[in-house]
Amino acid sequence: KKEHHTDQYNSDQLIIRRGQTFQIELDLSRPFNPNTDKLHLEMKTGELANTMGMTHIIIPLVDELQDESWEAKIVEQNVNRVKLSVNSPVTAVIGKYKLTITTQCLKTGETTTHDHDKDIYMLFNPWCEDDTVYMEGEKELKEYVLNDTGRIYYGTEKQIGARTWNFGQFDEGILEACLFVLDNSEVPPSGRGDPVNVVRVISAMINSPDDLGVLEGNWSGNYAGGTSPTAWSGSVEILRQYHREGGKPVKYGQCWVFSGVTTTVLRCLGIPTRSVTNFQSAHDTDVSLTTDVYFDENMEPIHHLNSDSVWNFHVWNDCWMARPDMPPGMGGWQAVDSTPQETSHGTFRCGPASLAAIRSGQVYLKFDTPFVFAEVNSDKIYWQRNLDGTFGQIHSEKKAVGHCISTKAVGSDERVDITHLYKYPEGSEEERIAVETACRYGSKPDVYSSPIAEDVRVEVMMEGEGPRMGGDAQLKIVVKNTSSQPRRTTLHSQVAVMYYTGVLKDTVKKDTLNVELNPQEGARLPYTQYQNQLVDQAALMLTLSGRVSETQQVLANQTSFRLRTPDLNIEPMGEAYVGKEMSAKITFTNPLPCTLRNVVIRVEGLGLRDLHPIRVGDVSKHANVTVTEHFIPTIAGKRKLVASLDCRQLTQVHGVADIDVHESQ
Repeated sequence: KKEHHTDQYNSDQLIIRRGQTFQIELDLSRPFNPNTDKLHLEMKTGELANTMGMTHIIIPLVDELQDESWEAKIVEQNVNRVKLSVNSPVTAVIGKYKLTITTQCLKTGETTTHDHDKDIYMLFNPWCEDDTVYMEGEKELKEYVLNDTGRIYYGTEKQIGARTWNFGQFDEGILEACLFVLDNSEVPPSGRGDPVNVVRVISAMINSPDDLGVLEGNWSGNYAGGTSPTAWSGSVEILRQYHREGGKPVKYGQCWVFSGVTTTVLRCLGIPTRSVTNFQSAHDTDVSLTTDVYFDENMEPIHHLNSDSVWNFHVWNDCWMARPDMPPGMGGWQAVDSTPQETSHGTFRCGPASLAAIRSGQVYLKFDTPFVFAEVNSDKIYWQRNLDGTFGQIHSEKKAVGHCISTKAVGSDERVDITHLYKYPEGSEEERIAVETACRYGSKPDVYSSPIAEDVRVEVMMEGEGPRMGGDAQLKIVVKNTSSQPRRTTLHSQVAVMYYTGVLKDTVKKDTLNVELNPQEGARLPYTQYQNQLVDQAALMLTLSGRVSETQQVLANQTSFRLRTPDLNIEPMGEAYVGKEMSAKITFTNPLPCTLRNVVIRVEGLGLRDLHPIRVGDVSKHANVTVTEHFIPTIAGKRKLVASLDCRQLTQVHGVADIDVHESQ
C-alpha cells in the first residue's frame, strides 16, 4: 500500500493503483512445477463482467513482465508457497474486483479454482507517467490527491470568507461509498477506465434532479426535514448516509457542498482535484455567452426577462488529466461543476471543460465550455426596451464577471488566486479576442458592433473589510466625470437582500440622487431596515442606474456585499495523545440584537471524532456561549477539529483548531 500511495485508506482490503505492479502470495497444496502445472489468475468487476469490456481479465503467467498489459510472473518459490508479481495496464478499469486463481495439472487434466474472499480495489494512478491523470510534483500530489482536509472560499470578492472542509477520502467506508455512487449511475463498468468519462459521471451523480444522486440542492431558506447547507463542514457523513440509505439523496446541499463532496470522491478514486471559487459568477441561461440585464422604457428592470444572474460566488472543481479526446494543449486542469444549474445533453452535469479552451474562448470544444466561459468571462450587457418593443444595447460592463478565482494553496492554508488560468488579464487584447471569439458561437453573435462614447463613471466603494453582521453598512457611491464639461445626472439606487445565487429576495431601500458632477456622495444603510429579511448568506445588492442629461450616456452598476459573521473560537485543552480523552473549549458571541433560537453546534475532526451535534438551545442578544467537547483522538499527526453553528437567524459561522496528536505514551 505504501508503494501504491494507498496506505492512508482506513481499510484492510488490498487497494492498488493501475499501471503499477503488486504482489500476491499463494499457499498451494504441493510445490508448483512449471513443466507439469499451469496457473492463471482471473479478475472480474461489475455484474456482467466480460473480456471485451476489460471487466473480466484473464492474467497469464509469463517469464518476463512487459509493460502495458495484465500479466503475472513467479518471483519467489519456497516449497508450497509461490510469490507472484502482477502487472496491470494504465488503461485498466477502476473499481472493485473479485479474484479467482485457477490451477491445472497437465498430466491428469484436473483443474482447481479458488475464489479469494477479499475484494481488490483498483484506482487511477497520478504517480504513473503513462496514466492520463499523471501529475508531476510530490507537493502537488500530496495536496490534490492525499490531503484529506482543505479550504473552501465564499462571500464576495471584496470580502472573501474561508471555511475548513473535511474531505475525508480515506475514512472508513468512503471508498466503498464512492464506488457505490459510480454503481448507481447508468454507466457500465467498462467505461470506468477513462477519467474524462468518470468525472462526467460523478458531476452528474453528486446532484439529484435526474438520477437520484448524492445531494438534493435547496436554495429556498427552508431546510425542514434535512440539514441546512451551511451546517455541513465535511463530506464523510453525507457519503456514508447516501450509501447506508441505499442511494437516497441527502438533504441539503448548495454549491460549496456539491464541490466539497466532488473533491472527496475524485481524490478517493485517484484523480487530482481541488475546490475552486469564482466570485461574481455569471449564470448564462440562453447560451448567448453574455450576461443580459433588461430595462423597460422608464429604466425599470424587467424581472421576468432577467433570468441571467450573477452569483456573489460559485464553487466548482478543477481536476487534472490529459485530454486525448481534444486537440493538443487542452490537457491539465479541467473545470467540473456538480451544482445542478443547466442540463448538458439532457442531464444536470457540467464538464470536464479544459481551462486552456476557456481561457482562449474556444467554446466549441467539449464538454460544456460555453457555460463555464460565461461564468468567468462574459460581458454584462444592459438592454433597454424601445417603444416598438425591440431592445437596444445601452451599456456594457466588460469586467463585471469572474473575479478572484480562488483555491487553497499547495502545502498551506493560504488562498491562491488562479484567475489567470481561466482568462487573460481583463482589458488585454487577448482577453477581448477570447470574449469576441466565444460570442460568435453564442445565440447573440452581433452584440459587439456598437461602441458608445462614455465620459462619466460610477463605482461603489466599501470601507475596510466591510460591514459586520449587527452593524451599519457604510458604502460610498463615487461618480467621476472624466470630460472637460459639467455633467448632471439623476441616479436611481435600490438595495435588495440577495441569495448568493444572485436571486433577489426583497427590496429594502429605494432612493433617487440628483448629482451635479461634484461627486463623492455616500449612502448609509442602518441595520434595522433589513435584519428580518436576511437570508443564508447575509448578502445585499446595490443597483444604480441613471442617464447623463447632456450626453444621454447610461450609467449602470450592480455591487454586492455581505455582512461578515463572527467566528467560533476553538481552544484545545492540554496535550493530545492517541487513545487518551481530551477536550476543547468552543466559544461564541451572538452579534445580533435579538435572541438566536435552537442553536446547534456541530463538531467533527478526521481522526479526532465523528460528527457530533451539540444542542445549545437559545442564545440571547449579544450573549457569550461556551461549550466543552470531549473526544478521544484515534490517529497521530496534525489534525483539524472543525465546528459550525446552525440556527435560523445566523449561518456561515464556523471555526477550526489545529491539533497535534502524539502517539500514545
